[in-house]
Amino acid sequence: MAAPTQLAFRTVKGIGILDAAPVYEPLSGFVKPEGNLRCSAYSPCGRYFAWASPERVTIVDPSVGHVVSTISAENVFELGFSPLGTYLITWQRPSKDANGDAVRNLKVWKVIETSPESNGDEHTVVGSFVQKSQTGWNLQYTFDERLCARVVTNEVQFFQSDNLSKVWNKLHVDGVSDFALSPGKNNSIAVFIPERKGQPAAVKVFNVPQFGAPVSQKSFFKGDKVQLKWNSHGTTLLVLAQTEVDRSGKSYYGETTLYLLSANGGFDSRVDLDKEGPIHDVCWNPNSKEFGVVYGYMPAKTTIFNFRGVAKHSFPLAPRNTILFSPHGRFVLVAGFGNLAGQMDIYDLDKNYNKVATVEASNASVCEWSPDGQFILTATTSPRLRVDNGIRIWHVSGGLMYNEDMNELYEVVWRPQSTIQHPLGDPFQSLPAPHPSALVYLSTKKAPVKPVGAYRPPGARGQLTPLAFKREDEGGAAYIRDGASGGSALNGFGKPRRREVPGAEPVEEYLPPGAAPGGGVALPPGADQEKLSRSAAKNKKKREAKKQQQQDGLAPPSHGGQSGQSPDRRGHERSRSKGQNGHVDGNARRNGHHPNGASQPAKTKPAEAPAPPAAAAAAAAAAADAAANPTAQDKKIRGLLKKIRAIEELKMRLAGGEKLEDTQVKKIQTEDSVRKELEALGYNG
Repeated sequence: MAAPTQLAFRTVKGIGILDAAPVYEPLSGFVKPEGNLRCSAYSPCGRYFAWASPERVTIVDPSVGHVVSTISAENVFELGFSPLGTYLITWQRPSKDANGDAVRNLKVWKVIETSPESNGDEHTVVGSFVQKSQTGWNLQYTFDERLCARVVTNEVQFFQSDNLSKVWNKLHVDGVSDFALSPGKNNSIAVFIPERKGQPAAVKVFNVPQFGAPVSQKSFFKGDKVQLKWNSHGTTLLVLAQTEVDRSGKSYYGETTLYLLSANGGFDSRVDLDKEGPIHDVCWNPNSKEFGVVYGYMPAKTTIFNFRGVAKHSFPLAPRNTILFSPHGRFVLVAGFGNLAGQMDIYDLDKNYNKVATVEASNASVCEWSPDGQFILTATTSPRLRVDNGIRIWHVSGGLMYNEDMNELYEVVWRPQSTIQHPLGDPFQSLPAPHPSALVYLSTKKAPVKPVGAYRPPGARGQLTPLAFKREDEGGAAYIRDGASGGSALNGFGKPRRREVPGAEPVEEYLPPGAAPGGGVALPPGADQEKLSRSAAKNKKKREAKKQQQQDGLAPPSHGGQSGQSPDRRGHERSRSKGQNGHVDGNARRNGHHPNGASQPAKTKPAEAPAPPAAAAAAAAAAADAAANPTAQDKKIRGLLKKIRAIEELKMRLAGGEKLEDTQVKKIQTEDSVRKELEALGYNG
């Protein structure tokens, strides 16, 4: 029976190692360290596991959990192993010695298994360097650990792994900022030179150690930084280029492009993507024959390409930004993490890209395939999210196998194991039983609530529109606006109102357009009525005739000079003048007295006989036609009245002590000529 898969995690309290499927138990021989543990890592071969405390680095055998070595290295913030676990590399924060020189903060140690009682003093530093940046801090090794390399200004330096005291070879490239050694037996190196001085960016591939000329290269603009991704055989390179700023303004994260280069110079090309938008993720299949790309504005598109960049298959559009192939290359996981919902789609590449399952892994910040290719690890970690931290393990069929909640989980990772140790077989032949923790979690999990969806107006819901909201030509009821009663009209509209300017004096008679006080429009009676159907107009005439007959016998006498206006309204009229006399006159009117102090009796006037209904309707129709189609004279009067109002406003501002512009003073001086033009047009307002 193969050894169980294993994972290690680091929390605010300490470090733990868990044997995963099928046991799901802590490693029996491992004593959990506690305290301020800044970092931890497995060796790429899975032979060792190490962590750093403020005083030392401890190395254990993850198969049994026993300590195999300790190294006296203080304040280590990063650590890593060489591919075969022969060397341990540590990084400390940059500092200076007493003379002001930079301290060599990148150190390479040879791993020596010692007794548990050892204090770690027998470990010696194989090599040390000054490394200021924490990004890309580690050395890069060839697969056999024969050589290692690091980038410095304008060159990549190569060292023999057992002798770091002198440079073995140099690759000189002006402006080089990043590089990547191929993982296969073909010792190749890819270097990146960003744009500078108007020159395009470039990626060049060299054979090690033949550095005379590149065997393959690609130049391009829009490349401030890149991700260099070799396939597992080291024969083909993917270059994901990105700019810091998208000059088109379409993306906050800059523009992205994807290029493909062969290690032997056989081809190089840009990968054509048929959906506009950023490239979210790129990943090689472990078989080195194909790769997947998630690209485009949401919902994004996911496509599988062969090693020559030819599209083979595209998955349905969905909100996704992550793609991961299983270690054996049979399954592919397409997921949406970060600001997306956390759904994971699992596809079987051997079964014509059929979807196996969809998993809901909300708030996940870590997602990795297990080394046996049958399980998926998801985790919510700090500091991205400080609540609901924990790990979950899912079977490839979509079922939850294990759940553990943790307080401030910082890191979780599978123990590296080869596919030879874990042949795939058929993961669906006999589904494993879930751990009790998974059953407890599923029992307390709330049932998913169906999303409400976006708001849709009634007309877009596929339902019939009520007759009250349909036009008459669409089969709806006739639209009637009847002002006879104070209630609502047929379609829910209130009684029609005359358009007035708030605060202006009421207008009781029809004026030409623009002549109403304040610039409003005084419409004649009935002018604001909608066009009625023939039957509606006939019924309206009957109602108006009946109403007129009732008013003939019941109408009260009108007060002289104020037709249709109540005494209360007359008492509240006020002069447009802002002077003291205007206030006195207004107060006198409100008290019912003449301005000279004499009381004026109210004069009554016999009620005038109303006009016949037909004549009134004709007059209203004529007035409505005049309002709807003003003549050239009316338009000119309206323009002149607008000038008068502007002049009056300027005079009021001048009287208030405001300083006017010269053009405004000249405008006031044109008042007499404007009024003469109005008189010439027959306007006596």
